[in-house]
Amino acid sequence: MAGTAIITGSSRGIGAAIAKRLAKDGYNIVINDVSQEILDAAGKEVAEECRSFGVEAECYAADVSDYAQCEGLVKWVKERFGTIDVLLNAAGGNMPGATIAPDKTVLDLDVDAFKKVVDLNLFGTILPTMAFVDVMAKNKKGVIVNFCSESALRPLTRVVGYGSAKAAIANYTRYMATELATKFSPELRVNAIVPGFLLTNQNRALLTNPDGSYTDRAKTIIAHTPCGRFAEPEELFGTIHYLISDASSFVTGALSVVDGGFDAFSI
Repeated sequence: MAGTAIITGSSRGIGAAIAKRLAKDGYNIVINDVSQEILDAAGKEVAEECRSFGVEAECYAADVSDYAQCEGLVKWVKERFGTIDVLLNAAGGNMPGATIAPDKTVLDLDVDAFKKVVDLNLFGTILPTMAFVDVMAKNKKGVIVNFCSESALRPLTRVVGYGSAKAAIANYTRYMATELATKFSPELRVNAIVPGFLLTNQNRALLTNPDGSYTDRAKTIIAHTPCGRFAEPEELFGTIHYLISDASSFVTGALSVVDGGFDAFSI
């Protein structure tokens, strides 16, 4: 058995796809989402698919932007699986109020929505990391992979709240890589994956029209992506596998970009 992996925000979307892939690779899986209702609607089905690969898979509801709930998640994982080997901080998202439309300015920004997006993305990464580090530190080994964004590497229009939070995650990833390796164990590694643009439920309204055709923003993104298309979730699997395996035993504090060349493009 490869070990036990927890993926936050994994009942749907990219997180669910990664959970199923890691199960196929032999990991026991903990599927987490913010509420039991979401897990009942989608997470349990993901768990069943994971079990079809002969591993154990369980669901646990916890809001990872709430430290007390993160502590409850840690306690449950220790009781159920004994330890934790891999933490993937995949929980995240955006809100319309934390964006600035072309016909609006920063003066129209919904500050409460901005704070909620920062809570979900940034503190939804910091707090589960803090909670699980205690377990990993005692084992002197563990891998944490945070989920960053293209908007962390360069400021993208509209998504000011999301981009600010993801940029902070990039900094936090590098800070924690040094913190954990020097104060606990060099086998405690922290890296981040930086996915390119995928069509997800989160951004579909921004990138597609009601008839399914691409919006002007989507066309601009593809025009600035040398590979000429959006990414597929499956194209993240290789990098995830590398970051959590011994193949990357000398890699920590890295931002692994999987973006079809978007960040390298210039005119």
